[in-house]
Amino acid sequence: MVLENESTECWARLRFAIVGPLLAAPPGKGELGKQLRCLAAMEWTHPLTKAPKYFGVSTIERWYYLALSAPSDPVAALRRKTRCDRGYFRAMSESLAQSLEQQYRKHSGWSYLLHSQNLAVLFENEPEPMPSYATIRRFMKKKGWLKRKRRRGPRSPAAVALAEVESREVRSYEAEYVHGLWHLDFHEGSLQVLLASGEWTKPQLFAVMDDRSRLICHMQWYLSENAENLSHGLEQGLLKRGLPRSLLSDNGSAMTAEEVRRGFLRLGIHHKTTLAYSPHQNGKQEVFWAQVEGRLLAMLEGCKDLTLQQLNEATQAWVEREYHRSVHSEINQAPLERFLDGPSVGRDAPDVETLHQAFCAETTRKQRRSDGTLSLHGMRFEVPNRFRHVERIHLRYARWDLSRVYLIEESEGQILARIFPIDKVRNADARRGLVDPCRDPEEEDKEGGIAPLLAKYIEQQRRSGLPPAYCPQITKEEDDS
Repeated sequence: MVLENESTECWARLRFAIVGPLLAAPPGKGELGKQLRCLAAMEWTHPLTKAPKYFGVSTIERWYYLALSAPSDPVAALRRKTRCDRGYFRAMSESLAQSLEQQYRKHSGWSYLLHSQNLAVLFENEPEPMPSYATIRRFMKKKGWLKRKRRRGPRSPAAVALAEVESREVRSYEAEYVHGLWHLDFHEGSLQVLLASGEWTKPQLFAVMDDRSRLICHMQWYLSENAENLSHGLEQGLLKRGLPRSLLSDNGSAMTAEEVRRGFLRLGIHHKTTLAYSPHQNGKQEVFWAQVEGRLLAMLEGCKDLTLQQLNEATQAWVEREYHRSVHSEINQAPLERFLDGPSVGRDAPDVETLHQAFCAETTRKQRRSDGTLSLHGMRFEVPNRFRHVERIHLRYARWDLSRVYLIEESEGQILARIFPIDKVRNADARRGLVDPCRDPEEEDKEGGIAPLLAKYIEQQRRSGLPPAYCPQITKEEDDS
């Protein structure tokens, strides 16, 4: 299908090709008619259908004088003129347009012909003229009232998400500051690596990119895409480049894991996720994957026994020596140079231990009063003796590293202590620490008489004047007296 502007341009080029020789060598007095008849006798190719085409003398003469009257731009003068009524629908009254709009809202799956026929029935007895089918079709296309697929049954969540994406326009964007926005994603490589177990597998490339400079803050190959590898790679990027203000990723399970979400909150990074079915929102990284495949992995095709370590070593060399130092076609500058030029809103990264503590989940466990332990993911941990009075213990931990489990304060999340798995062998040495002495209930002082509340009840009962509600049993000693 040829667009209207392309059709107009094709016709202008053809007309200029016909009359161009007359402009290059103007005919002498009395020669114009002869040359026009020669051009009319020639066979030309239709610019759209490519079929043979002939033009009359008067037509070529009209083109010649149009081009001659515009010496600065004769091609523009030979273009087809736009109709003065283009875009106007004189036969479409306001009432017709409103009825057609209401009809489309209710039946967006109808064809243009069906809309036209139903509209004709609605206005069958109306005095105003009914527009033609072609007019209705052009009007609906101009309004964007396109035919939509009819829905069968309830819409699935995926269909709802896809409809939401299609209803929004797509715009290119770029962060104003370095560290203003980072992109994070995984990519499955096309090359396989050989593991120590003798298996072949395709590794996953983790990469985090700065939006403004296109600098790769860190990239590393892993055997799988999960929250553990994501936090491992991201921590390295933070230590090398600093803390960003916001980060964009897709909705993968690794990106939305609790440890990752809480890590972003603790570090003050605004984490945003792309819309479903919208990979273009992370398009800068999608373009970067093409460079990884086309250059980095293409240079490793000759390695028949490529290992994960060799692949990571080659990747770091390529990104630092080539990608960061080559001029990027989009920004007309090398990523490293643009990253250093700023302006930047980045922050200094904390130490490694703080980063480890940031990317952790939080949970609550009940302490066993018998031995001061709790259970976490099938393992028992000992609670320090000074917290033995706490019934509900609040913990911070990462599922992939149970060697680092922290006991935290409930309200502010401050780390109070680190707890460790129970060591039964060490506990078998029979040595036990002393605890604060607690008073034995059997040895409590029971002096003081009747409790105040009960004494009050007794006094009120005596003052009521009611006879006792029981018959006292007289003992032998009392009877003798």
